[in-house]
Amino acid sequence: MRITVPARPVGRLTDAWRRCVGTGRFELALRRDYQDSLALIQQDIGFRHIRGHGLLSDGVGVHRPYRHGGERLVHHSFTYVDQVVDAYLGLGIRPFVELGFMPEALASGEQTVFWWQGNVTPPRCWSEWGDLVRATVAHLVDRYGLDEVRGWPIEVWNEPNLPDFWQGADRNAYHRLYEVTAHAVKEVDAGLQVGGPAISPGADDWWEPFADFVTTHDVPVDFVSRHAYTSGPAQHVPFGTHQTLAPASSLLEQFAAPRRHLYGTALADLPVHITEFNSSYRPDNPIHDTAFHAAYLAPVLAAGGDLVDSFSYWTFSDVFEEVGVPTALFHGGFGLLTHRQIKKPTYHLYAFLARLGGDVLARGVDHLVTRHPDGRVAILAWAPVDVTGLHPVPDRHRLALSVPVGPAPTVDGEVTSAFLLRSSVSEDAGNAWAAWSEMGRPRSPRPGQLDSLREAAEPARSHRALPITAGRVDLDLDLARHEVTLVELAAVRDETPPWWDETRLLGGPPAADRDEPS
Repeated sequence: MRITVPARPVGRLTDAWRRCVGTGRFELALRRDYQDSLALIQQDIGFRHIRGHGLLSDGVGVHRPYRHGGERLVHHSFTYVDQVVDAYLGLGIRPFVELGFMPEALASGEQTVFWWQGNVTPPRCWSEWGDLVRATVAHLVDRYGLDEVRGWPIEVWNEPNLPDFWQGADRNAYHRLYEVTAHAVKEVDAGLQVGGPAISPGADDWWEPFADFVTTHDVPVDFVSRHAYTSGPAQHVPFGTHQTLAPASSLLEQFAAPRRHLYGTALADLPVHITEFNSSYRPDNPIHDTAFHAAYLAPVLAAGGDLVDSFSYWTFSDVFEEVGVPTALFHGGFGLLTHRQIKKPTYHLYAFLARLGGDVLARGVDHLVTRHPDGRVAILAWAPVDVTGLHPVPDRHRLALSVPVGPAPTVDGEVTSAFLLRSSVSEDAGNAWAAWSEMGRPRSPRPGQLDSLREAAEPARSHRALPITAGRVDLDLDLARHEVTLVELAAVRDETPPWWDETRLLGGPPAADRDEPS
C-alpha cells in the first residue's frame, strides 16, 4: 500500500539527537587521533555539546595539594582543562560538564572504577570539595565568559545508584554531594545550569527521593538527567562481550521515565537530558560495529526528541579506555568511529539525520519524511530488525510513498521532474566491520588495509530523475537487510540548452541530418 505524505507539516524535528554526544575520559582529548575524529564528526554531523568522565580525576591534574610553611594548602591547576576546552570550542562543540570523579588526595576511600582508576568515594572534606567545584567553575567563567558558560549544563557525578560508581550506592551521601556541589556552582553565578542525578537504567526509585530532597532543602536544580541502555547481563569472552537486547522501543520508554516519575513534583517541568544512551553498556560488544545497530537505533533517533531535551550517544569515538586499551581496530567499542576514523554504520545514521529538514511531513514505524525551507524533501527510512536472533528478518523491506515535492525556484513553466539522491548503509554497503571481517580481522591494519576499510565504510549512493505528477512523486524503496537509507528529493529546473543532443556524444550528425528508418 502506498502511503500518502501530507503537504502540510505535522510538526518540527528537534535537534535533541545532536545536542550532546559522549566521550571517553577528559584527558583523552589531548590525543591527535581523538581530535582528528572529533573534527570529522563535527564536519559531517555537528554535535552541540560533549560529555565525558574524569574532569576532576587525577589524570587532569586540577586538584593539587601541597605543603608550605607547615600548612596544607591546595592549588587548582587548569593546564589540561584549558587545552581540552579550547580544542572543543575550536571545533564548534561545547562542554556538557560532568563533575567527577574524586581526586585521590581528597577522597575518603580507595575504591576506584575503570582501568584508569577513577576514585568513586565521597570527599573526606566537604568544604574542600566545594572549593574545588567553585574554583573549576569560576575558572571556566573567567576564561570563556559568563554568557558562554551559562550555556554549558553542569551535571553532578555519574550513576551514583551503582556501587561501582559511588561507594555503596549511598543515596543520602549523593544527596549531600549534590547539595554542596549545586550551591558551589550557584555561588559562582546564579544563572549557571546545574542538575542530576545521572542515574542508570533500573534506578527510577531514586527520582522521588531526589525531588523531595532538593525541594525540602531548597537545593537548586535546573535539569534532571539519566542514562538509557537495553542490554542484558554480560556474557564474557576474551576481550569481548555478548548480550541480549531489548527492543529499541525500550530506549524510548526509558527516555520518557523521568517525566513520568517526576509528575506532580517541583521538578516536573524541568528539562530532561539523557546524558548517555546506547544498546549495550559495554565498550567491547561487537553489536556496536554492525549494520544491525544503525537500523536498530534509527527509530530511536527519529522519535527521541519528542520525549526529552537531549539524548547523548555514548560515544563519538573508540578512543576510550574504561576496560583497558583496545586490542583490535574493531573491538565492539561504543564509538561512531573506530580509531583511525573508520566510519561505522551508526555514524552514517547520524550523518543522514544531519541532512534532514526541519519540518516533519510524516512519521512511520520505518520512515521519517521531512522538508527543508527551500522545498527539498529528505526521507530517512530503515528496515526492521529482530533482537532475538531467532526470526531472521526478510532480505527485502518495501516502502511505497507518495511525496509532495515543491516547485523549483523558476517561473519558466511547470516543474515535471525531481532529482533523487539516495545514500544507504546495510549488511552489504557502508559496512566497514563486514569488510574487516572478510579481511581476516587484522588487529592492526596496514595503511593499505585502512584505505580499503575507509572506502568500504562509505554509503552506497545512487541517483535518478523521477516524474512529478500533480506536485507529487511516487517513491518506491526496496530496503536490504538492516538497511538505513537517506533519500533526498529536489524539484528540477531544467536548464538544458536547445542545441543539446545526447546522440552526438560520439560525433554523430545532427538529428536533422540523419536518415530516418523506413
